[in-house]
Amino acid sequence: MSKVWLRAEDARLEDLLQVLKEQTDAADYPYAERIEQQVPLYDATRIREEDPRQVQTELAKALSEGPGIVVLKGAFGNEVVDATTAEFNRMIVDQREAGTAAGDHFAKPGANDRVWNALEKLAIRAPEVFAAYYANDLLALVANAWLGPAYQLTSQVNVVNPGGEGQTVHRDYHLGFQSNEVAALYPAHVHRLSSVLTLQGAVAHCDMPVETGPTLYLPHSHKYELGYLAWRRPEFGEHFVANHVQLPLEKGDAVFFNPALFHAAGSNHSESIRRMANLLQISSAFGRAMESVDRVRMAVTLYPVLRELGQDGAFGLDNVIAACAEGYAFPTNLDRDQPIGGLAPQTQADLVRQALDEDWPDDSLQQALDEHAVRRRTDDI
Repeated sequence: MSKVWLRAEDARLEDLLQVLKEQTDAADYPYAERIEQQVPLYDATRIREEDPRQVQTELAKALSEGPGIVVLKGAFGNEVVDATTAEFNRMIVDQREAGTAAGDHFAKPGANDRVWNALEKLAIRAPEVFAAYYANDLLALVANAWLGPAYQLTSQVNVVNPGGEGQTVHRDYHLGFQSNEVAALYPAHVHRLSSVLTLQGAVAHCDMPVETGPTLYLPHSHKYELGYLAWRRPEFGEHFVANHVQLPLEKGDAVFFNPALFHAAGSNHSESIRRMANLLQISSAFGRAMESVDRVRMAVTLYPVLRELGQDGAFGLDNVIAACAEGYAFPTNLDRDQPIGGLAPQTQADLVRQALDEDWPDDSLQQALDEHAVRRRTDDI
């Protein structure tokens, strides 16, 4: 019989080791180019030519039943990565000049440069760059494979400078950001649920040989049920340090992993490489994202660019809309925002698509989104 409540004192390293005995079998991942250190590596060019639903099935299996991590080699082109990197570097300079440099979770202060809410900041500063970057088809492919539609993107830029120390082992949002005392208040089925509410990802914005400290992972560790209560215990940390895997990455590679996977950013032992990654936290429509994002502002800023780029039928318009606009209808005020003709009212994403289909003027979208926001308020009660 499954346990209903989990206790930190019941976490035993021996139980984790039993889970880790499972090995990644290449036969289970026919679309992968190879298995390296337990991790399936996919060639972006190849999987773009395969049946997307079959690829998604394999990716979902890898993230759940498998090692909990996949690498998509060459997922982003160098040109779009370089243009985005330039904008990220300007954000970091602006933060330093303003005296608002940000810190990192699970790392010593000053080790990293961090840009919070880089998603919205990029959309406002450089909408053309944002559109080119987030039109990426493989980002949408894996997000839909793990979370389904109406997912919500957030992004944080993380730079570990030469000599900068990395992170300690941890699990990620949601329960990974709670103390053991708080996490233990949630029943076991919520511990299992937490990992399917979020997809963690990272896009390499430079080449990352091992000496630069690309992220350390413990494949298959996401399947250990008491993991959210165990990762702070010293014996688990020691095992992680001794047994993790660390994959070198090239610029444009993308890593996606189950947030329950034991992992930690590595220390940068290089002399001159500023290791930059765009960390993607992708949230289920049924969960809560970690960051507040002004998606109306993003959509209105991006709309003129999307009107122009939408003339190109090959451009990933829906992928950009998914990255900037709210795609889920709830919560709302159903007295005013009624689901006429269906089960759910229009979303922000629906309005952006309608505006593009009908070629609305720029100010018409702003007005429609403002009216949409008013309908969702409860100030008429």
